[in-house]
Amino acid sequence: MKNLHCYTTIFSLFFFPFLSLAINTITPTKPLTFNQTLISNNQLFEIGFFNPGNDNNFYLGIWYKQIEMKQYVWVANRDNPISSRAGKLTLSDTGILAVVDHTETSVWSSNRTRPEVANTVAQLLDNGNFIVRRENDENEKNYIWESFDFPTDTLLPEMKIGWSRRTGANRFLQSWKTAGDPGSGEYKFKINTGGFPEVFLLKDDKTATYRSGPWNGKRFSGVPEMKTASLIDFEFINNPDEISYSFKMRNDTVYSRLIISPSGLLQRFTWVASSKTWTNFWFAPRDQCDYYRHCGAFGVCDSNASPVCLCPTGFRPRDAEGWGLRDGSGGCVRRSGLECGSDGFLALKNMKLPVTSTAFVDRRMNLSECGEVCKRNCSCTGYASMDVNRVGSGCVIWVGELVDMREYAESEGGGQDLYVRVAASDLDESSTTRSLKTSSDNHVVMIVAIIVGTCAVLILLILVYLRRRKTQWLNRSKIDKRGPLERSQDFLMNEGIIMSSKKDYSGETTTDELELPLFEFTTLVTATNNFSDANKLGQGGFGCVYKGKLMEGEVVAVKRLSRTSGQGIEELKNEVRLIAKLQHRNLVRLLGCCIEVEEKLLIYEYMENKSLNMFLFNKEKSALLNWQRRFDIISGIARGLLYLHQDSRFRIIHRDLKASNILLDREMNPKISDFGMARIFGSDQTEAETKKVVGTHGYMSPEYAMDGLFSIKSDVFSFGVLVLEIVSGKKNRGFYYADNQLNLLGHTWRLWKEGKGLELLDESVGVDFSKDEVLRCVQIGLLCVQEQADDRPKMSKVLLMLSSEAVQLPQPKYPGFCLGKRHFEAESSSKQDESVTVNEVTVTILDGR
Repeated sequence: MKNLHCYTTIFSLFFFPFLSLAINTITPTKPLTFNQTLISNNQLFEIGFFNPGNDNNFYLGIWYKQIEMKQYVWVANRDNPISSRAGKLTLSDTGILAVVDHTETSVWSSNRTRPEVANTVAQLLDNGNFIVRRENDENEKNYIWESFDFPTDTLLPEMKIGWSRRTGANRFLQSWKTAGDPGSGEYKFKINTGGFPEVFLLKDDKTATYRSGPWNGKRFSGVPEMKTASLIDFEFINNPDEISYSFKMRNDTVYSRLIISPSGLLQRFTWVASSKTWTNFWFAPRDQCDYYRHCGAFGVCDSNASPVCLCPTGFRPRDAEGWGLRDGSGGCVRRSGLECGSDGFLALKNMKLPVTSTAFVDRRMNLSECGEVCKRNCSCTGYASMDVNRVGSGCVIWVGELVDMREYAESEGGGQDLYVRVAASDLDESSTTRSLKTSSDNHVVMIVAIIVGTCAVLILLILVYLRRRKTQWLNRSKIDKRGPLERSQDFLMNEGIIMSSKKDYSGETTTDELELPLFEFTTLVTATNNFSDANKLGQGGFGCVYKGKLMEGEVVAVKRLSRTSGQGIEELKNEVRLIAKLQHRNLVRLLGCCIEVEEKLLIYEYMENKSLNMFLFNKEKSALLNWQRRFDIISGIARGLLYLHQDSRFRIIHRDLKASNILLDREMNPKISDFGMARIFGSDQTEAETKKVVGTHGYMSPEYAMDGLFSIKSDVFSFGVLVLEIVSGKKNRGFYYADNQLNLLGHTWRLWKEGKGLELLDESVGVDFSKDEVLRCVQIGLLCVQEQADDRPKMSKVLLMLSSEAVQLPQPKYPGFCLGKRHFEAESSSKQDESVTVNEVTVTILDGR
């Protein structure tokens, strides 16, 4: 077959000399001219001259041969283009490649990695590697030069990035300047070899924007998606010869490449020959927590929390004010000083390990020995296992600040255990922490804790007594005769929540716009048994929610806003302004509020079955959601959303519709809750723009996540995601399908295109369901998550499609993957993918609790 190809080439060159050269090698006597190309034996890769822009600059590069939209994977003269079509690639007698222009001036040349040799050829291999070797020597260990040693912006299978300890060569990826200019851009992706090696994304070669976390034996601790890449084998080598990272494909019909875009986005694309399309399998940074040092020193970033920055036990925010305003960059500081002999260790689960550049590594220690060494070393601030493949194998020890930590949800499967040094006085022995203190130390700490706790209770009782006496004195004095309810009204007016107050005919104070009862704080203290943990229903970045029972016997839910949460204050304003005026059976009712001293609380109707996500994503409870109940929940949510968009006195955009914000009453009727992020639209307003995007990863529409544009159609997108989650019982956020689909939307789309929509249905539903209803809901879900907002139906049309089998449903178009711009499609080249950048929009990712 190979000989036939050569004969065909000779025939073509003899009779049709203007055709491209279709061979895979050049020699010193046969250079590669401008109108010729070399093609690898498997016809996958091609090398030749190309022009990526509208100017007259030409480059020597390698691209995929069989893919119509050219994806350039390597460029030789990236910073020195030639400006005429008379250029060529030459090979010297001693094995040096050179790109020369029409004047025979060299604009780029290769170097030699081996002594000068003769009888050389340059060959394009089937894996995309362009190599120089002896004519009769194909041993890869004897290559004179290879392009794989000099990557540009793309990492191909079998290509490596990293350091060669033998030669000192450093291989890394560097972005193009722009989509039309392959010159060396400002972003690099390279391995930091200090301490415990990991890979950094750098801007201008000095400012870190993202890091992978160290290799933990299975994957990088900060890239949980590597766990689901079933068709890719990843390899990290750290031995006396080299420190490198590479990957290989298990299936020859699937292509994969890792690129760094001109805007500094890492992306892994896969191409499946049967589908003939590039799919964006992974990208980074993908959320706030991926950005380097987002929560500062000792801060832990959790994208499932709100706000995302948290301080571990024994630490507090360094900048409390900034922390309350959702700026966690100041990090955390210790609450108590360390005392080397008695300190304990807090076990943090599923963690992306802190920066390891200066960490101490010992492969011989086990985890227990590692802990003992860290305990004895007063400078040690934390430790972890080096290799999770062999439990407790190897030791990593940190000295100084712990930086760029992240916690993953159990379902994400990322990270590993990290043990952080904490003062004994701050370590909560009743929590799920691990301490390396001795037994006697534990007894001492317990006794001290009991004494301290008793004293704290006494002090608290004294403070409560003094506060009541002070309140009584103030009530008797003529300095301020206002009661708590009047002070609440003053606060609401000052904050602009209500516009004015007035005296009615009976002399009582009323308000023009507030139709909401005001509660006294003492009433809520009694109702919740002093906000006891036994009554706690949930907790989030805004504060805690408690179950309460009023004097009249009514059971309520009390949301106590955190004093330091800036989000909580804004949420209170929004809730009082909006939900107090809304009345619908599928919306949670706000019963009242309380603003006293530093306390700010909201009182809601109590929902016996809490939130939808507690049933939907729980294997044991999901069986309680049969198909009819799921269908009724979908319809109820649709009715509530239609009321917000069309039938209420205002047009309300919720902006944070998700499973945890759908509450269920005793009969499992759904009610939309949490209007803290909602916005009012005018009657003729169709969309608005914000530079501070708030919402939850996985539910945000592409135009909102990327450009800050929100409308009723962005709520429709969130509803569509919710429908598919209810049908499948799977989360969109954190769901990665084994067959290289990015998330639940991609998985659903694949099943739908293959006519297998019923396979999406949660197995826990059983066999009692309507096939037509299931397929209708899947189709409606896909219609709602279409990439273009104009293609999505309004909620009035959605409700009609749900309630009538006679309505003809259109076929859905490609779904948005919460990135917009369809950067994973084949119609955009690897140099046109920077449309995923967030255009000066601050994205705040939230999650319901």
